[in-house]
Amino acid sequence: MFKGLRNSFKNYWYSYIWLIFLVEAVDDKLPPESLADWGWIGLTCLFLVAYIATAVSQKYEKAGMVGQVIIGAIFTFGDNNFWLMIFPAWQVSSVLAYAPKKYFKIFVVTYYAILFGAVIKMGIQYAGHLDFWSFTFPMVSPIFAYGLSRSIKRTQDLARTNQRLESVIKRGERERIARDLHDTLGQSFSMITVKSQLAKKLLEKQPEKVPAELDDIIDTSRQNLQLVRNIVNDLRREMIDETMLNQQQNLQEAGITLQTTGESTANEWPTTVQTKVTPLLQEAVTNVIRHSQATLVRISFTQSKDDHYQITVQDNGHGLKYSRSGSHGISGMRERVEADGGQFNIQANKIGTLVTITLPKEGES
Repeated sequence: MFKGLRNSFKNYWYSYIWLIFLVEAVDDKLPPESLADWGWIGLTCLFLVAYIATAVSQKYEKAGMVGQVIIGAIFTFGDNNFWLMIFPAWQVSSVLAYAPKKYFKIFVVTYYAILFGAVIKMGIQYAGHLDFWSFTFPMVSPIFAYGLSRSIKRTQDLARTNQRLESVIKRGERERIARDLHDTLGQSFSMITVKSQLAKKLLEKQPEKVPAELDDIIDTSRQNLQLVRNIVNDLRREMIDETMLNQQQNLQEAGITLQTTGESTANEWPTTVQTKVTPLLQEAVTNVIRHSQATLVRISFTQSKDDHYQITVQDNGHGLKYSRSGSHGISGMRERVEADGGQFNIQANKIGTLVTITLPKEGES
């Protein structure tokens, strides 16, 4: 348990900061003047144990949550002190955000039953003098804590999903390399083996034909060497899916939201097209981050009816700062696109800046 406590404090230290307010629950009992005061202080210590137990590990989680609610209810009805119930309103709600919703519903019903019971009891006891506004914060605490924790959970789930996608992409790239090696080098080396065996046989019976076979082996070896170089070059190039993952992280760090359409289709584009597109995407996103002051960028991938590939990058920033056609980054993008027989256009519009890149289908340039 002590190891779990150390790990819990290290990872969730912010949960323990609020314990400094625990003194408020028994401030009127200090210093203790009666056996009852000692009893309330003892219950507060038990509450502290239950609170820590909830944070330490799943083994003590349920007991800790139940203990907090029970002790909080005792304080509420026995001492007219609702202060302790605010602690489970936040901690228990945050924990249950990661559990099935039915458990949070049970907690909420119990919590509000205690809260409304306290309001009724105190309203009768302090008729005309009860400040109902003091119950506003306890009223909204469990809902707010649950919603906040669910939002954090979604963010964590999304981050884990992105990590899984990165792993899938890497695995898919390895499988693609394996196919390339099998389909190209495998067949070529098989042919070299066959021709080497043939040359060995010809060396004894028809030596005059051996040079031709050796020349074929040399040519095939050179072709294989070039294939290896091409595969290595492809490994150094990013595909669209890798580029989008990297650029999404860059945009998030800059506080810019990324929205895409047609990305899954673009991932099926020919490798040669993707390797042309990725440096253009990198440059376009870099311009958005550095110059646009945008909060949103939309990237669209489409394949037109005439089999031309088109990419548009639309931001909602101030495009005049980097939409000048003569700037170095823009001119470099334009040169790359036009060298491949495509078209490049950048313009400021009512939304921000729109970059349009059109590339022809392979063989049309």
